[in-house]
Amino acid sequence: MNSLSIDSQITFVYSRDLARSSRFYEDVLGFPLAVDQGGCRIYRVLGQGAYIGLCQSEDAPEDGAGLIFTLVTSDVDGWYQRIIARGWACEHPPRHNETYRIYHFFLRDPSGYRIEIQRFDRDDWDRA
Repeated sequence: MNSLSIDSQITFVYSRDLARSSRFYEDVLGFPLAVDQGGCRIYRVLGQGAYIGLCQSEDAPEDGAGLIFTLVTSDVDGWYQRIIARGWACEHPPRHNETYRIYHFFLRDPSGYRIEIQRFDRDDWDRA
């Protein structure tokens, strides 16, 4: 039996204001643009494998309901400082969550999507 592989992963979200959302992902988070398709822009999140796509849509949810986009990093505090230094509000400073054994904080992008930046307490978190 041949095994199938996945080459990349893209999470698409919708925005009522693509230009404003693009500025956030480029200027606040510093993600490089990988593809500009006009009505959709795809940003590189990690190397060559993980991306977020932003698409213009007048039907986009106004509050980003139902989605949390999580970025895992060893430098949660550094990301927090970067984001507030660029004038973007966060829901709270980084803090530890005993239940999930993570250190994290949340912010929202211009379309209201919730972004979590976190570090797992254990380095082997992804090895069940």
